[in-house]
Amino acid sequence: MLGSRRAVAVAKFVGVLAVLGLLLHLGTTLFSTRYNTTGQGFFDMWGNSLATNAEYGGSQSGAQGDYRPGTPKPVKGALVALVRNEDLYGMRKSIRELEDRWNHKYNYPYIFLNDKPFTDKFKKGVQDLTKATVQFGTLEPESWGYPSWIDQEKARTERETAKYIKGHSESYRFMCRFQSGFVYKHPMLVDLDYYWRIEPDVHYYCDIDYDPFLYMKTNGLKYGWNIAPTEYEPTVRTLWNVTQEFMIRNPDMLPKESMIDWVRDSNGAYTRCHFWSNFEIVDLSFYRSPQYEAYFNFLDRAGGFFYERWGDAPIHSLAVAMFLKKSDVHYFDDIGYYHPAMSHCPDGSKERGKCVCDPKEGWANGFGCAKLWRQIS
Repeated sequence: MLGSRRAVAVAKFVGVLAVLGLLLHLGTTLFSTRYNTTGQGFFDMWGNSLATNAEYGGSQSGAQGDYRPGTPKPVKGALVALVRNEDLYGMRKSIRELEDRWNHKYNYPYIFLNDKPFTDKFKKGVQDLTKATVQFGTLEPESWGYPSWIDQEKARTERETAKYIKGHSESYRFMCRFQSGFVYKHPMLVDLDYYWRIEPDVHYYCDIDYDPFLYMKTNGLKYGWNIAPTEYEPTVRTLWNVTQEFMIRNPDMLPKESMIDWVRDSNGAYTRCHFWSNFEIVDLSFYRSPQYEAYFNFLDRAGGFFYERWGDAPIHSLAVAMFLKKSDVHYFDDIGYYHPAMSHCPDGSKERGKCVCDPKEGWANGFGCAKLWRQIS
């Protein structure tokens, strides 16, 4: 009798251990596998849940909304590129992949901006690839060039002595300033609520079977990103100091909850973490907010776009960290993406799902800044 009780107790104990082990295994699997809407995630169910969800425009669900070419979409969004006429071939490659992977189903409009008028060759070259509405615009004079307070001789000296990538380029600095403080003000974007920034010579590795604009809107998200490296220090030598000065002068603009610990370490130093803004999906009310506008104007007056080489990516990211909560920000890790020099490939893509990339080669998810983002509350 005693032996049988011991046997039952042992059996129960072993059973409890087995259940705990199973739960631990499932938990480890869940947390080590990212939320991938392409079906690369835990039991491949996360991706399927979006692809079949009409609330997010899932293409396998008979999605709500009219996505036919030329019709108003469920979200006032557009794919926006700042591009040159000589980038036609690179832009065509990007559009071809974006159409094949996503936009042939959703037909969101394209807006192309240029500091010079677009040629007929460029216009036809991109219009040939899509049924969606395509618009072309030029930049307004005040958004491209030097503001009146910049010492152009000092700026020239910086360009001539710079030893970092794009350091000698004047137009690159104009671009960074435009993307930081003017793109969302352009007349062709005035009626938009969201924009998806696109670039020439990029790759989209995975089918996207839902509407990211609608996903952002439905969930009240302000900023969406895909790759997060550290910025090259010589290009942002004083950016953190100027940002700290802005925060000291404008404490009323800083919310109690924010992501500031993503860009500031325990010693108060700048981590240089930033979202790579060549891919970003943004609720434009964020860029149009008084807080963002005040921050951009403060930076613009400091002159770092020209006296150093401040990029729009760290500026967008510092603003996100200061003014938004983590729950306002979304990591689109399901969107496989390549931009020259860096790429992101969702887990499991080499073996299954709707991606064509090798995670070992698309290693951006392993960046320290991406890991830190997942850790902060």
